[in-house]
Amino acid sequence: MREAFSLVWSVLVSLFRSRVSLEAEILILRHQLNIQRRHAPKRLAFSAMDRLIFVGLFRLVPNTIKALTIVKPDTVIRWHRAGFRLYWRWKSRHRCGRPAVPLEIRRLIREMSIANPLWGAPRIHGELLKLGIEIGQTSVAKYMARRRGPPSQGWKTFLRNYAEGIAAMDLFVVPTISFRLLYGLLIMGHGRRQILWLGVTAHPTAEWRANQLTEACGWQQIPRYLIRDRDRAYGEIFVRRVRSIGIRDRPTSFRSPWQNAHAERLIGSIRRKCTDHIVIFGERHLRHVLLSYMGYYNGTRTHLSLSKDAPISRAAENAGRIICRPILGGLHHQYGRM
Repeated sequence: MREAFSLVWSVLVSLFRSRVSLEAEILILRHQLNIQRRHAPKRLAFSAMDRLIFVGLFRLVPNTIKALTIVKPDTVIRWHRAGFRLYWRWKSRHRCGRPAVPLEIRRLIREMSIANPLWGAPRIHGELLKLGIEIGQTSVAKYMARRRGPPSQGWKTFLRNYAEGIAAMDLFVVPTISFRLLYGLLIMGHGRRQILWLGVTAHPTAEWRANQLTEACGWQQIPRYLIRDRDRAYGEIFVRRVRSIGIRDRPTSFRSPWQNAHAERLIGSIRRKCTDHIVIFGERHLRHVLLSYMGYYNGTRTHLSLSKDAPISRAAENAGRIICRPILGGLHHQYGRM
């Protein structure tokens, strides 16, 4: 600031000086600049006031740009353009208008638009009004997530739409105390990984499997697709029964148990969590054990794939004393409040 006042004072004093003295002073100043430029670094640092003085003189007398020696003319023009932008940014600053939308509401609008790709601004605006959030529809459209292509559901949603109508079945072997082999038949639904049926027999014929499927699914809530392996024991009787009740039979490929991965995984859980820890005496005993585990699995056991809920949704209990109920003789326990 002192340098600016000194410059203005020098201009006022020069108005009363002779032309010869002014030209002599100009020559001396130019020679001093040449000496200073030989010893000065290549890049000089300029303060905001220095830039303002250069830009102001260039604005008043454009021809003075030819006298610049310590800075390039393009640099002064760039400074002038930057000042022009700052000036108009200050002129068009936000003074009044609509109140700013809180950050939580903006995040909610973005999450709703991402989770529901088929929803537009009017649909999301209606949901926000039902939640007691007063906001304009144009503001909702402003903060929605932008999409490059047409809206489409994700693979996760696509597969879940078909999971409710898919059932899987498979056989597993359980040895008894007398080394006799019993066969367990598992039928499960893909919707919430629920066990629909657990049957036990020593002779798994095709007719027996068909009857087990009919008892498990009934004639009203039948699945649309059935996944099974290509065991020849299913036979023509089983295939005709499946077709007669309106189920589309989908056998897996040869030597491809991974195509029935949910049933294989559940059979592994039954073995690791139940039958491997109990000595089976006979067919009746195995049926009792499997039905007990079925009730525990469907109504009590939490699953990671279901957001730590049971296949038959289990409500949270917040009041009462915590009690423990043994299952399968204490192999597992159920906790609740009373």
